[in-house]
This record gives sequence, structure tokens and C-alpha cells, in this order.
Amino acid sequence: MRWLGWMCVAMMVVSIASGDEVGDRSANPSGDAPEHASGPRQLPPGELGRVIELGREIVFNTSEHPLSKPYVGNALNCTSCHLDGGQHPTAASFLGIATAYPAWSPREQRVVTLQDRSLNCFMRSQNGTRPPLGSEVSVAITAYITWLSTDQPIRQNPNKPLGPRHVPALDAHEQQPSVSRGAVLYADHCASCHADNGLGSDDGPPVWGDDSYNDGAGLSRVPKLAAWLKVAMPLDDPYLSAAESFDIAAFVNSHRRPHFELSKHLPAADARGEYNGVSDEGHH
Repeated sequence: MRWLGWMCVAMMVVSIASGDEVGDRSANPSGDAPEHASGPRQLPPGELGRVIELGREIVFNTSEHPLSKPYVGNALNCTSCHLDGGQHPTAASFLGIATAYPAWSPREQRVVTLQDRSLNCFMRSQNGTRPPLGSEVSVAITAYITWLSTDQPIRQNPNKPLGPRHVPALDAHEQQPSVSRGAVLYADHCASCHADNGLGSDDGPPVWGDDSYNDGAGLSRVPKLAAWLKVAMPLDDPYLSAAESFDIAAFVNSHRRPHFELSKHLPAADARGEYNGVSDEGHH
């Protein structure tokens, strides 16, 4: 099971240069997917298109791209959770998500921007350091995610920083997750890609240990991980029941992973943001 899955290799090499159609395996192969299910089809021209394409590259290759690698502390990429570079319609989709921001965030106890939300993932899901606001990596990722909301109406979220295609919660009150059942299910459905020891393989990323998400990430909570598994795994054919999803989530999250301490993931105060203009002169 390629959960937290790597997407198909073809998606990684398809060009989406300005004016070209986006090649995307989640893009309505049958012709009957919902509107916007695969995002916009063309990049805007000029520098904006270049920055959006840069953001797409970073989302697919976060742990290795030279702009984002210094801020990543594990082997995960954005697309490990946001499948197909966020263009999957149900698995932590980026489609339409920019329409929800700025949004209220109960965790941060403040209104956050889309850029805030994206950068916070570096600290938790990628167990790294938060890139500076306004930095090249920050602007590129946010530009790409925003582009995936092209032509969709703004619907800011006053309750949570969630977009219109957020992963629906499962009813945890009806479940009694079992680590022992989860171990059997993991061996049957997950280990072939993520390895018996959970440390990943060429076919799937690590799901516990030093190279996986830390215990401050949303997926470190069993209900959150179970809900994601239900809509995303196995890759391209999610068939797990709610009970199976909870059992696997309980097993996966019973293993050791890095501990989150906010102070260790924030950059120095003078490196948390930057002005990204090149001059104080010129046109407004």
C-alpha cells in the first residue's frame, strides 16, 4: 500500500510550461469528475507562471529541492500527504483551498494566511524549520497552491483553516482502534511499500521513525490519520473500511517518531520573514 504515497512517475516529468496542458493522473480520466477536480489547465504567462511552476516542483520534491531542502528534517515531500501534488480530489487536496484563507486557526489561536499554513507544515509534517515569510520557497509554494483555486469563489473559513475539499472526519466514537489488529492489516496492505519496519522503500515513504512526521503533525493523531487513510489508501484504489483505517492508524502511530517542540522548529526571530522587493524605487 503506497499510503502517504508517491505518485506515479509520469506525473513527475510532465511539463506544465506556460500555455501547456497539465498532465495529471487525477485529472478526470473518465470525463465525469466534478468541476475543478484536476485544477486549472494552463499557467499564466511570464514570471508568475515561472514561480507557480517552481512551487509545483517544490511540492513534488520538497525534501530534495535546493530551495526547500534546508528546511526539511525528514524524507517526506508535500505530495506525500497531498497526493498528486495536491491535485488529488480527496486526499488532502489543494484544489480550492486558497479560497478559505485567511482563516481562523484553533491551534495557533489566530487568523492565519495560506502562507502561514504552508510554512507550518515544514515544522510538523516535515519535522524541519519554518521557512521565512516572503522567501522564494514560501512564495512559490503559496503561488502554486493559489493557482489551484483559479476561478473559484472566495469562502473564508471562520472556524478552521480547511478548504472545500478537506478530508472528512470519521466518527471516532463508533471505533475502538486495535494496535494488534492494525499490525496484521499493516502487514497485509502496507508493508510491501513502506517496509515491515515502517522506514519506507523505493515505493513508499517512511511512516514512523526519524524520517517520518513528528508528533506535532496532524497525522500523528489517530482520528486524523484514519480519515486520511480512508480516502487515500491503497493508492488509486482506497478500499479500507473505517474500522480498518482506525486500526492501521493506531498501529502506525504506536511507533516512535520525533517529538515536536515549537522552539526547536522556529528560525531565529530575525529570520522569520523578509521583504522580497529588489528596490524602493520604480513603479507602484
